[in-house]
Amino acid sequence: MKHLMKRYLAVVYEALLLLALALALTAAYIMIIGDASHGWKRLGLQALLWLVIGAYFVRCWVVTGQTLASQTWKLKVVGQHGELLDRQQAMMRYLFASVLLLPAGLTLWWALLDREQQFLHDRLLGSRIIALPV
Repeated sequence: MKHLMKRYLAVVYEALLLLALALALTAAYIMIIGDASHGWKRLGLQALLWLVIGAYFVRCWVVTGQTLASQTWKLKVVGQHGELLDRQQAMMRYLFASVLLLPAGLTLWWALLDREQQFLHDRLLGSRIIALPV
């Protein structure tokens, strides 16, 4: 259960970091495009945020297997055999995680029931989060 708690704390930390990124991107977008509260401008902002956040995650998972939050909590995303994810695997992990978060954070709740306490998107893709030695 200790490993699962570290992962949930890393998720909270990641959310705070991403909030700061989202606020900065949103401010820049509004300064350039204008009001983005409806229509194509709102959709454009949402797409930009999803793509930039995805680029951050994919790059981190492919290069080191760790985001800033997972470095802090000594966690790492790896493939089935302990290898780093390739770009396609990382993009699929981001896509699955994004979709599986939409229904009330399903992928996060799944870890409470999973025998290895893995998130649902990791279970489906064969990736996993491991704890690194402290």
